[in-house]
Amino acid sequence: MSADYYDVLGVSRDATPEEIKKAYRKLAMKYHPDVADAPDAAEKFKEIGEAYEVLHDPNKRAMYDRGGNPMGGGGGFPGGSYGFSSGGFDFTNLVDAMFGAQAPRGPKSRVQPGRDSLVRVNLTLAEAAFGITKEIKVDTAVICPKCSGSGAQAGSEPVTCGTCHGAGEVVAVQRSFLGEIRTSQPCPTCRGYGTVIPEPCGECSGEGRVRTHRTINVKIPAGVDTGNRVQLAHQGEVGPGGGPAGDLYVELKVAQHEVFQRNGDDLEMMVHVPMTAAALGTVVNLATLEAERDDQDLEAAEVEVQIPAGTQSHARIAVAGRGVPRLRGGGRGNLGITFVVDTPTKLDAAQRDLLEQFASARNETAPKVSIAKQGKGMFGWLKEAFS
Repeated sequence: MSADYYDVLGVSRDATPEEIKKAYRKLAMKYHPDVADAPDAAEKFKEIGEAYEVLHDPNKRAMYDRGGNPMGGGGGFPGGSYGFSSGGFDFTNLVDAMFGAQAPRGPKSRVQPGRDSLVRVNLTLAEAAFGITKEIKVDTAVICPKCSGSGAQAGSEPVTCGTCHGAGEVVAVQRSFLGEIRTSQPCPTCRGYGTVIPEPCGECSGEGRVRTHRTINVKIPAGVDTGNRVQLAHQGEVGPGGGPAGDLYVELKVAQHEVFQRNGDDLEMMVHVPMTAAALGTVVNLATLEAERDDQDLEAAEVEVQIPAGTQSHARIAVAGRGVPRLRGGGRGNLGITFVVDTPTKLDAAQRDLLEQFASARNETAPKVSIAKQGKGMFGWLKEAFS
């Protein structure tokens, strides 16, 4: 302890742990025996490792600052730490320190959090628009009812592993030109848990959970659409060892409707109108999407629509507040109604005579036609209908 460890690393006495680690990495890479040519590189590297071993450990650093000897007077590094020890060089720990890797230390817990789950649910347009509570079945993992998640038979409990003695890992030592290379890996006997279950539960084979089918009621809010997900916290799979359950995500798919087409929060429908009704005008009652609700309101199931006299084919009107409820925020979209005027294709003699008289009265026996301009042709109505 003749050298000042702070001077060795080139840091101040109030340096933060991050500053100490950064200084060590820089110096260790500079004086590593594999890359440095200076004759005293190995000794310098050993000194750097000794300084870092003390200063990066809060307890050893506190003892050093009080004037004590954190190395216990031995001058080496019991158990093998950063730098050279009395038994050789621990290359694995050096790489961990230089590049930030952290080797596993200590046994891992048998209790692990469960995974999230995903199920897909099909909805009708009415169910998506107005909301519904759906009953779904999921195949998932639940806590073992026999052992309550412990994984052991009744009256039995885990015991310390005889291979790793509860450490959860085993260390292998190999000799190389650098000295001893120490590697650690999870214990093959206990798989890193540090304990073994001598009498596993016969129901779950020691895992603490079993697979089963569950029925869950899912409340679908009004206004959802294809691709939306409903999150059910802690309704996913229970983790190993009876660990906390993950979340369950319900992904929605809305089926196409034979009458209504959805456009955001608006609904669109097409209504065929006889030529005479379009010319003279009329009032019709049209069924709305509310007619398909389980708790339908008879008054809301229909809407009265005024068809003005002289309505042209593909004319569109909008009925406010009869679309889809907005998922976020109040109110509803509109119901767009596009009219298609039907021209009769078959006429009897009397009907044909009446139409000829009508055409003569309007001086349309030899009508003039006009060519629609670009953008106002046969597909212009479609753009206007959804604008």
